[in-house]
Amino acid sequence: MRHFAITFVVLLVVLFALELTPIGQSVVIPWTEFVAKMSAGLVTTFDGSAMAQGKALFNPTTGFGVVIEAGCNGVEAMLVLLAGILAYPASWRAKAIGLAVGVVAIQALNVVRIVSLFYLGQWNMQWFEWAHLYVWQALIMLDALIVWLLWMRSVGAGPAPQPAAA
Repeated sequence: MRHFAITFVVLLVVLFALELTPIGQSVVIPWTEFVAKMSAGLVTTFDGSAMAQGKALFNPTTGFGVVIEAGCNGVEAMLVLLAGILAYPASWRAKAIGLAVGVVAIQALNVVRIVSLFYLGQWNMQWFEWAHLYVWQALIMLDALIVWLLWMRSVGAGPAPQPAAA
């Protein structure tokens, strides 16, 4: 358990530091723009009130929009999941499957989050702020935790430690 905790914290520090570098941003910014396009695509499936431009999702009729910034793009939750999966003793195949399923789960909920905030902001800004700052922040991280716990349960406790040779 101690080894896992230390590895997890070190990986978190390294991954969050890498996210802030120019190389990290060269991945994060296009990803965020992709999330905005996915969100606009979902909204336009039900009504034509949304457009994506860069990191923004907006309603051209009302002028209301949301800009998807760091912390709102799901990247941080994915990094927490990545650190948890990499730190846990499991096969590389199990880790790859866990990451693939986890990224889809986190981003699916994140798109629901963005779309709900898009509509909530057009309805009531106080509710938008409350949902944005308190409800969805917690739910996205809770999603990462639940995915990790389910993945961890599916792979078992990892290999048993080998006894030392006499």
